Amino acid sequence: MSFHIAFQCKKYRGSVGAGEIRDFRGATVGRSDRGLFITTGTFTKGAIEEANRDGVPPIDLIDGEQLADKLKELELGVKTELVEKVTLKPEWFLSL
Repeated sequence: MSFHIAFQCKKYRGSVGAGEIRDFRGATVGRSDRGLFITTGTFTKGAIEEANRDGVPPIDLIDGEQLADKLKELELGVKTELVEKVTLKPEWFLSL
C-alpha cells in the first residue's frame, strides 16, 4: 500500500493553532492523501480538532515532546545519559 504524504515542520516556542493547520491543509489539497505537521512546540485544542475534522484528509500531529522521544528512540542526532543523583540525609548522620 502506498499513498502521498505532505509534511510541514515548524520551529515554535508556543502553540500551533487551528489557523496554521487549515493553511497547511489548503496547501496540500489535491497533492496528497494525508498530512503530517511537526512542531517543536505544542498544538492547541483547536488545532487538534482541525487536524481530525471529518470530511477532509487527516493530518497527523507530532509535537515537540513526541519529536524528542522519537529522536531518542531512533538515536537520531541525540545522545542520552542516565545520571544518578545522590542526596545526603543530614538527620540520619545526626542520629548516630
